[in-house]
Amino acid sequence: MDAYLGLFISAFLAATLVPAYSEILFAGLVSAGYDPLALWLWASAGNTLGSAVNWTLGRYLLHFQDRRWFPFKEKTLAPAQRWFQKFGVWSLLMAWLPIGGDALTFIAGIMRVHFVVFIILTAIGKASRYAVLLGILAFFQ
Repeated sequence: MDAYLGLFISAFLAATLVPAYSEILFAGLVSAGYDPLALWLWASAGNTLGSAVNWTLGRYLLHFQDRRWFPFKEKTLAPAQRWFQKFGVWSLLMAWLPIGGDALTFIAGIMRVHFVVFIILTAIGKASRYAVLLGILAFFQ
């Protein structure tokens, strides 16, 4: 159970603004013989819930954007908002991307995307990433 919880935490952190990568732990646990379906579920859930933290930060902390500690500056925030408006909520299916995915979930909060829509689309993208990784690992074993 510790391995699954560790993967959940790793995947959770990897989806927040904290720089972390859960794929290495995921691959290691698969190689060590842990149940692939359980690993997929734990990693997908952790990564999706971590993205929900970003959504929450975007939704409720935007009024702190003038502070030094705020994770995004106006010069990067405005283009990201325009991009999100152009491609809409369906872009959340790409929230799994290692570059820009975290920002995308943050922007979704700023843009006040309905939380249920956010969770569903983000979960599909995150779960798909781990499913593809699982398929790649199975191919090489």
